Amino acid sequence: MKNPHDIIKSPIITERSSEMMADKKYVFEVDLRSNKTEIKQAIEQIFKVKVANVNTLRVPAKPKRYGRYSGYTSEWKKAIVTLSADSKELEFFESV
Repeated sequence: MKNPHDIIKSPIITERSSEMMADKKYVFEVDLRSNKTEIKQAIEQIFKVKVANVNTLRVPAKPKRYGRYSGYTSEWKKAIVTLSADSKELEFFESV
């Protein structure tokens, strides 16, 4: 089994994701190769909560330029995790 900290890379804290926290929805950057089941198990292990739903999306690479040099940003995967109604809120986000 994979290490849960390898699957969940970091939380994504934006204005939109902060508004979603009121509905017990949290946004994370996850490993590109992970699936919804692995993400659900990793969140439940790390934070000791019950996950109701996981939505994932791949953020495509965008072309960028720096002077005469051009390249692409990295492609990454985002997961929107919905907690069940009876689970507690994540302590990680309480200071926000």
